Amino acid sequence: MYNPKSLKAEEFISHEEVLETLEYAAANKHNAALIDEILEKAKRRKGLSHREAAVLLDCDIEEKNQEIYRLAEQIKKDFYGNRIVMFAPLYLSNYCVNGCVYCPYHAKNKHIARKKLAQEDVAREVCALQDMGHKRLAIEAGEDPVNNPIEYILECVKTIYSIKHKNGAIRRVNVNIAATTVENYRKLKEAEIGTYILFQETYHKESYEKLHPTGPKHNYAYHTEAMDRAMEGGIDDVGLGVLFGLELYRYEFAALLMHAEHLEAVHGVGPHTISVPRVKRADDIDPDVFDNGIDDDTFAKIIACIRISVPYTGMIISTRESKACRERVLHLGISQISGASRTSVGGYYEPEKEDECSEQFDVSDNRTLDEVVRWLMELGYIPSFCTACYREGRTGDRFMSLCKSGQIQNCCHPNALMTLQEYLMDYASEDTRKIGEALIQAELKNIPKEKVRHLVEENLQNIRNGLRDFRL
Repeated sequence: MYNPKSLKAEEFISHEEVLETLEYAAANKHNAALIDEILEKAKRRKGLSHREAAVLLDCDIEEKNQEIYRLAEQIKKDFYGNRIVMFAPLYLSNYCVNGCVYCPYHAKNKHIARKKLAQEDVAREVCALQDMGHKRLAIEAGEDPVNNPIEYILECVKTIYSIKHKNGAIRRVNVNIAATTVENYRKLKEAEIGTYILFQETYHKESYEKLHPTGPKHNYAYHTEAMDRAMEGGIDDVGLGVLFGLELYRYEFAALLMHAEHLEAVHGVGPHTISVPRVKRADDIDPDVFDNGIDDDTFAKIIACIRISVPYTGMIISTRESKACRERVLHLGISQISGASRTSVGGYYEPEKEDECSEQFDVSDNRTLDEVVRWLMELGYIPSFCTACYREGRTGDRFMSLCKSGQIQNCCHPNALMTLQEYLMDYASEDTRKIGEALIQAELKNIPKEKVRHLVEENLQNIRNGLRDFRL
């Protein structure tokens, strides 16, 4: 049944293969010799199979676990350096026809405030986000063919790209909307979106169908095969993710990596990003109802094992998680975080009143973007607002070849410094600016090529003099 090259969901995510993998991992979690062999393979920076990764996740030898964490940290540095890419979600509409039992947008929820942004509302939201300093958005919308058709999404993308407010501009729009047709993915590609993101929620088919009892999302195969249709439609950057807490985490972990293997096997390009959300409290949703929740220690190990297994992928953690949790896992593999997020429809321009809540989930990290940027720099990270790879055509297999070879650092590190300089000049508080200027000066020394370093220094001065949007 298991065939990573198949285009059928139940064959590239084979239930039997997942169960056999979990049995294999449980049987070998004390097998020090095998674990050493897997770690040696991981050190070659080529990734691991889902079975090998499952053994590391199950490993309960403390000495080996510490080695896993050290290796994850080193692999993260090798591929992504000390950069953390910044983004924000933008909720366009919470109208939805699905019955997902873990989401407050479900169709039976009659007391949540239903909202949909008109284009002038989108423009106001974008200006508010630009005034914070954001350059990259992930747009979100419920599935509703009447209220949120593809034409509405495309119009919103066009509006977002059109807004130039003061020195602000949104330079990359990622899209997180329901599974759709090849034709609609082609339209999204033509609209010049960045990454198409779709969370699987759970790969366990029986659980999936129970958790999605009504609506088009009930169709497990159509949802799970969406990335293949997206790639057929020309979108070569796609983002995977599961909602940890809905099903047993070991099952989700193995299946998630099988999905990544499938994309590599069929399209020659694995996931551009992998997100790791956990079920959180929201309007009429109590996360305690789901009995598969994972603690912070398990969460950290999942992130470390994903980083080792899929070293090239970007890893995303959102404001679902607290400051303390995010700080703990940053060095284990995370390369993108959201900042100052609002999960309500229209929540940036004007915060919602208590009686009109439209949030999809409670935000745990409520700091401003400036506070998040300063926090990252104090931890030794470079907050990056870079969108250069997407705008220079370094997507899909072109991005992956550069990333896997380590050459992407030659572009991304300088670009991160230049976009950080923009942020410091246009949006940062005085304290943040001082920390940032010192960080940039220190990081310039880490650009190995003298010619590139001089070019970046020249561009940084141009930015200080009022010019914008330099990139390698």
